[in-house]
Amino acid sequence: MTHTGLFKGLSEKFYDRIKPRLIKRIGRDIRLAHRIVDLGCGNCGLADYLAHTYAQEVTGVDISGKDFPKRRTKPRGAGKMRCVKADAGRLDFLENSSIDAVVSFWALHEMPRSEAVLREARRVLRPGGQILVVEFPRGSLAGKLWNENYFTPEQITRMLDDAGFVRVKCKEIERSQILWISGQKKANPPRNAAADA
Repeated sequence: MTHTGLFKGLSEKFYDRIKPRLIKRIGRDIRLAHRIVDLGCGNCGLADYLAHTYAQEVTGVDISGKDFPKRRTKPRGAGKMRCVKADAGRLDFLENSSIDAVVSFWALHEMPRSEAVLREARRVLRPGGQILVVEFPRGSLAGKLWNENYFTPEQITRMLDDAGFVRVKCKEIERSQILWISGQKKANPPRNAAADA
């Protein structure tokens, strides 16, 4: 398919229109997680939504912090949200295996050490914890609009594999303009299974 055919009917407003739908979909996908980290959180909009809608404890992490809300920590209904200015590749303020889900929404491509970010995400996830990466694919309208370098589905799948995630799945959604990538930190084997081996 030519770029003209791929982008037919899409405009600069396309991403503005789908963003609320993607945020709701992220929420449904990680609704069972209690402690969440949002890497590259920007203005903490997703963190705020998850804390308010699903009563989750969400930590938004962004290296710039310029778009953070004025109050960086606030209760949101039964949930809680905090925004931390930090490098997503060095989450020193989070303990090993302390997080239920990690999400990165339209941000991983902007992180110069994305492999280190994924390894750090795996470190802080509990065994069986989920990672969810929502990205623009290479060759998408986003690339045409903003001239940024995005990953192919094969690249991002390999990156998660190399970082040690299991059950990695990547699919194209929203007219092939979004990559939806999920994986898990390998669960610890049952104690009996280790003894039986």
